[in-house]
Amino acid sequence: MYSIKEAAIADTDAIISIATETYWSVYGPILTEEQINYMLGTIYSVETISGQIENNVQSFLLLLEDEEPVAFAAYSPRAENPDIYKLHKLYCLPKTQGKGYGKVLLNAVADKVKEAGKNTLDLNVNRYNNAKTFYEKMGFKAIYEEDIPVGDYWMNDFVMRKEL
Repeated sequence: MYSIKEAAIADTDAIISIATETYWSVYGPILTEEQINYMLGTIYSVETISGQIENNVQSFLLLLEDEEPVAFAAYSPRAENPDIYKLHKLYCLPKTQGKGYGKVLLNAVADKVKEAGKNTLDLNVNRYNNAKTFYEKMGFKAIYEEDIPVGDYWMNDFVMRKEL
């Protein structure tokens, strides 16, 4: 049994915990330990996540399985084009993968985008991340490649898009 709720600042630790556990399983084979530690410390710090929630920089949806937080998604309008929304984060604990929670959260984000009167959803996925196949099955198409500097590191991504 699962439920979805809008995440609040009080959910920051749960979001960070899910991200940390998932990040290692997903990115361990494709990024260095130093880069993973840097990314987690930068993107998933308490200050960063709580600030994004408090200042409405990103909206977070938290999926709970039997009241335990096990997955989350974060999204917002794109800064350069608010008619297009961006899925910034989508992580499900490894123990829950295969239960359809990624699809459930992605559909919940799509519903929020449509409720906002928009119909385009973008995301970035690492070019070596197996999640690209999942996103393709969900109707996303790679529209271009993008290399984003993060500190001394690079995120080598596909930008994918779905018309809702």
